[in-house]
Amino acid sequence: MTGGHRPVADVLAHLVGRWRVERVVRDLAGGAEGGFSGVTDFLPLDGGGLLHEEAGTFTWHGVARPATRTLRFLPGAAPGTADVRFADGRPFHPLDLTSGHFVADHPCAADLYRGEFTVTDADHWRTVWRVGGPAKDLLLITEYTRES
Repeated sequence: MTGGHRPVADVLAHLVGRWRVERVVRDLAGGAEGGFSGVTDFLPLDGGGLLHEEAGTFTWHGVARPATRTLRFLPGAAPGTADVRFADGRPFHPLDLTSGHFVADHPCAADLYRGEFTVTDADHWRTVWRVGGPAKDLLLITEYTRES
C-alpha cells in the first residue's frame, strides 16, 4: 500500500455489492453546504458490467428530499478498468483503480467536472468531484463504506 492508496486489480469485481454513502456538497462561491446520505448498490448487468443504483436523502438549504441516481459501470478498454456511463448510455468517465487512485475529467456544456477516486482499503473508497464553470463552483466529497 503506497501513499494511503490500495490498488484494485479489477474495479468491477471490487465494487459489486452494497455501499453506505455519505456525501458533503459545498457551494464554494455562495458558501452553502448540504449533503447526501444513502446507499449505492452495484448489481451485475447481463452482458458484463455493473448497474450502479444510488438512493437516499439529499439535504440542501435545510430541505431534505429523496434522491436517486443510476449509472452503468461497463468493462473498460484495459483489463480491470471500467467505462462509466449515464443511465441513458452517454459516456461519463473512465475509471482505473489499478493504482488505487485515479483522476477523471468530464466536460459538461461550459462546466468541467474533475473527479478524484481513491481506494483506502478493501471496504472504503472516496470520490472528490470539483465542478467549475461560469455558474458553478462546487465541491462534492463522497465516502463509501462497504456494507457486510
